[in-house]
Amino acid sequence: MNGNRSATWIKTINMSLLCFFAVSIASAAFAEKSDYIQPKLKVPAKNALTPERVALGKALFFDPRLSGSNWISCATCHNPALGWSDGLPKAIGEGQEVLDRSTPTILNVAYNRKQMWDGRDRSLEDQATGPIEAAGEMNQDLGLLIEELSEYQGYISLFESAYPGEGITEDTISKAIASFERTVIATESPFDRWVKGDESAISSSAKRGFHLFEGKANCVACHQNHNFVDDGFHNIGLPNSDDPGRYTFVKVKVLKGAFKTPTLRDIALTAPYMHNGAYNTLEEVVEHYNQGGVDKSNLDPNIKELNLTKKEVNDVVEFMNTLTGTHMEITIPRLPSF
Repeated sequence: MNGNRSATWIKTINMSLLCFFAVSIASAAFAEKSDYIQPKLKVPAKNALTPERVALGKALFFDPRLSGSNWISCATCHNPALGWSDGLPKAIGEGQEVLDRSTPTILNVAYNRKQMWDGRDRSLEDQATGPIEAAGEMNQDLGLLIEELSEYQGYISLFESAYPGEGITEDTISKAIASFERTVIATESPFDRWVKGDESAISSSAKRGFHLFEGKANCVACHQNHNFVDDGFHNIGLPNSDDPGRYTFVKVKVLKGAFKTPTLRDIALTAPYMHNGAYNTLEEVVEHYNQGGVDKSNLDPNIKELNLTKKEVNDVVEFMNTLTGTHMEITIPRLPSF
């Protein structure tokens, strides 16, 4: 009888310890999930975010008169109805020419440390006028653009309200567009609600997918924290890609064919995927990583065969689908006239 009591007591202690560790592990997991909560946006002091600057930037962003042909706007390629991309494998620019790379979403670009697929620009202000000037994109001479905008009383008033005394210059144009782009922020998704404690916000499959994402699938090697980026550049072994990428600016062998890690926020809305639009579905993307890439001639060390089962691939995709936020309401601005 005493032996039975001792065994029962030990069993009770073990169960209590098991429960304690289970709670501790759950708490630790939740603490890790808190890393995915969106932090407060940092805005440069030289370009404080104001309603007037956002309004001006929005007008410029949607205005096709910023292009040499007067028919391409920033929004032509960064369409809010298409996840702030364009739904094409590769962007189309001046004269309907197909460009070398796909259009990246501008969602959450305010959090990026470097801009563009190859990271050539360090800030949104640096990036803003690049596509405007690029011959293959909007093909606009900035000097002529400033003259053109200065003919519109509506723009003169908008610039004066946004940047009093600074006038219409390359600097104020870039600062205004950057200000608008900083407002294009991911909205709350089912994943975010789950991170905050709502266990019913995502499915069991998505929860398994998240654990695979951080574990066996090793997606977290590059897609980290709230924006699911590491601000790094990687050659992931894409087929039929001879684009040097980051290597153009940083002559390090591992960066040959390497491109910036894109955000996974609203990823279900931004197909086709990869810098060259190689894949049409998220299943194809995960299978690419599952086989450890295709072209392995200069592969990033993080890219290895994963041996995911079909069910596990589906779970990872299910998780990524939970990163789509609520629809961000965008109204098309009335553009200034003479």
